[in-house]
Amino acid sequence: MINENKRPLKLLRLTTVPMSLSLLLNGQFAYFQSVGFNVEVGSAVGPEIERIIQKENVVHHQFPFSREISPLRDLKALFLMVRFLRNNTFDIVHTHTPKAGLIGMMAAWFCKVPVRMHTVAGLPLMEAKGIKKRVLMLVERITYHCATKVYPNSFAQKEYIHKNIFSKGEKLKVIGNGSSNGINCDYFQPSSALNEKAKQIRSELKIPFDKHVAIFVGRVTGDKGINELVNAFKTLEDLDLILVGPLESELSPLEATVMNEIEENPKIHLVGFQSDVRPYLLASDFLVFPSYREGFPNAPMQSGAMGLPCIVSDINGCNEIIINEANGLLIPPKNVEAIRLAILRLMEEPTLMGKLTHNARSMIVERYDQRFLWEALHLEYQDQTRRYVH
Repeated sequence: MINENKRPLKLLRLTTVPMSLSLLLNGQFAYFQSVGFNVEVGSAVGPEIERIIQKENVVHHQFPFSREISPLRDLKALFLMVRFLRNNTFDIVHTHTPKAGLIGMMAAWFCKVPVRMHTVAGLPLMEAKGIKKRVLMLVERITYHCATKVYPNSFAQKEYIHKNIFSKGEKLKVIGNGSSNGINCDYFQPSSALNEKAKQIRSELKIPFDKHVAIFVGRVTGDKGINELVNAFKTLEDLDLILVGPLESELSPLEATVMNEIEENPKIHLVGFQSDVRPYLLASDFLVFPSYREGFPNAPMQSGAMGLPCIVSDINGCNEIIINEANGLLIPPKNVEAIRLAILRLMEEPTLMGKLTHNARSMIVERYDQRFLWEALHLEYQDQTRRYVH
């Protein structure tokens, strides 16, 4: 992308933690470098930074962002961000995640960065209560006010924001069919090599090959519905459960009885974070993703692309990726019995299971292929810079 002065446009992408740069936006920065942007990225410190620099060929800047509400640390981060933007000229600042969004958009507004874009991938305030909810609501409104454009990553989330948080609908836009990064459908597809790895995983976890296996991929926390999932699971027979993802007990801890069940039940396999979830998905029969709130989750897209039906909460994002009884099942959130009955349907109704499996991959590829979303975002950058960059 070259502007009227024939120089590459400078783009700064910010997330609160580097894991979001590495996983949620994987491949985007290299793509935008390839189409002529000068891309730099920023986040808090973390072990993923070196991988980002090497894989995406970008400069990374560290800022003291914190995911928790921390006024003194946030003020320091804001001061450092303003100083950074004064010393480095950018045409576009594009933020993701709540804290990087707040600080990045405020600093970019103060420093008069012409294009200020914020993507909303999830709203913690939807599950918050009392004063915390009011604080988070204020954070979102300040962020949106400072942005020139706001991008909810699902249509349902756009509607929620317009009705409940921010009335200026002209600022809100969904890129493509939704999602922050789409899905790399060439990477997420079955292969003979991955099937062999899946067999090894079943063998290592001592899961018989004729046994049904459910999988969850994501943060193993309360707000992802793990309490309800485990309580439903322990009432079922002839089923194993694989939990792929990090325990993050400081943010949304599991119930003590649920944590004990995970540790003691030999049919529950907590395997932690995995850099490659594909063989774990192929070692399973279906995804169960009973989250309380989402923007546009990756796990159902990845699972669908690998050919797995998905049981997901009937919430923002999930109910756009999964069409009930077409490529998965929708269930009400926070409902143990609904999870149990949905799992039983997939285990006991082979015709339904076959139909959902048949449709799973094609329904993801047709709507959420990554290249389509990147090209749509490229067009949006072009449109915004024509409006604001002189």
